Amino acid sequence: MSTQSSDFADVDDLYQEIILDHYRSPRNQEKLAESDLEAEGVNPFCGDEVAIHVKLTDGIVTAVSFKGIGCSISQASASILTDAIKGKTLNESEALYLHFRDMMYGRSSLDDSVDHLGEVEALAGVKKFPIRVKCALLAWTTLEDAIKKYASDEAVK
Repeated sequence: MSTQSSDFADVDDLYQEIILDHYRSPRNQEKLAESDLEAEGVNPFCGDEVAIHVKLTDGIVTAVSFKGIGCSISQASASILTDAIKGKTLNESEALYLHFRDMMYGRSSLDDSVDHLGEVEALAGVKKFPIRVKCALLAWTTLEDAIKKYASDEAVK
């Protein structure tokens, strides 16, 4: 086995460990006392469910939580999402979702580095299993729904 193949195997192992860690010890599952954005998402094909709650302070995500049931990919992805958007604006959170979605569907170019995604990058391997992409995207599309609803509600005010 070449060194390069070994390096890729090590990265795959690391990514699997990150996903398993987030599944076994999910972050940010404590219920928020109050939230500014919330939405629920369901994957009818496999039964995965997730609810996202976000608290904003001066336009910044200061707290986020999720509750859900489902496979390891959907629940780990929700946990990773909650860590990834803390401290970001809604625009930054939405941009992260769009970049993640493009990565999952193989639409990111090689020039479009994913190095800045942090632990989110661990989910990149899921795209090798097209049937699991919706699992990985569930929390993210739910966040997108919450952002759109919030923006619509704010426009009415």
